[in-house]
Amino acid sequence: MISHETLRYVDIDSQDGTRIRAWTNDVAGPSVLLSNGLGTNPFAWPGLLREDCGVHVVSWNHRGTGGGGRVAKRRVNLDAFVEDAVATLDAFGLERAPVLAWSAGVTVAFELARRFPERVEGIYAIAGVPGDTFSTTLAPLRVPPFIARRMVVALSHTARRFGPLVEPLTRDLPVVPLASRVLRTTRLIDPAADLEELQALLHEFRTTHPRWYAHLALSVKDHQRISLSSIDYPVRFLAGRRDLLVGARYVKTAADRIAHAAYDEINATHFIGVEFPDYVTETLHDFVTELRPGTR
Repeated sequence: MISHETLRYVDIDSQDGTRIRAWTNDVAGPSVLLSNGLGTNPFAWPGLLREDCGVHVVSWNHRGTGGGGRVAKRRVNLDAFVEDAVATLDAFGLERAPVLAWSAGVTVAFELARRFPERVEGIYAIAGVPGDTFSTTLAPLRVPPFIARRMVVALSHTARRFGPLVEPLTRDLPVVPLASRVLRTTRLIDPAADLEELQALLHEFRTTHPRWYAHLALSVKDHQRISLSSIDYPVRFLAGRRDLLVGARYVKTAADRIAHAAYDEINATHFIGVEFPDYVTETLHDFVTELRPGTR
């Protein structure tokens, strides 16, 4: 089970003055920067919130979420996310670090490495591709990329418009236990996911207005594919075969475009960190050990 006692939050200022809430698991071990899924929170990684995980994780909550302050000029885009990543590294005194990235956070990680190569030792990318994330949605259902992209953009616009109507329900009703069970029953999240850990993740989601989540999602639609041909740092990809949000075949294609990249695929959905926390922790240890022999 997760231990909230390992979790510590720190309020920091990004380059444009936006106050964001950074966090760390305060565990002894090699430091890793986590570039999280868009709008998600520490509880997406229960394995990394355990006192014995052996990895010192530092990360941040995305702008406007998880207790962050007012966003400067409502500035939510890739440039801002990269600035927030750099501010997080600086806040914890890290000159450079391996990056664990998930979902849309994979794009942020690769863009961080492109702009600030001296800050990134390598990238372990989970259930994500470097740019144009919306086009990979519904891949297991064989939905063409241009249609998938239009569908997700339209859904995000709808959520932004009607978010104020939905917000009282997500805020006030005791939906977390029910939603957790429904997600596991329908297999949108693997039934292997621990119920208590899943509820912690969903409970934290409720603290952000649905309209702001939609605003964050729409910021992703303009993320173009990042060039991978010249990458010379270690890269590892992990995909879920049953992932409806970022199809595994697109993750595999991204890995194939990097000459030395490793690729692995497991029988999981998009929420690999919640479903297989021990596997994530173990493979993260392997990746860090490859970068820094003798750290295990």
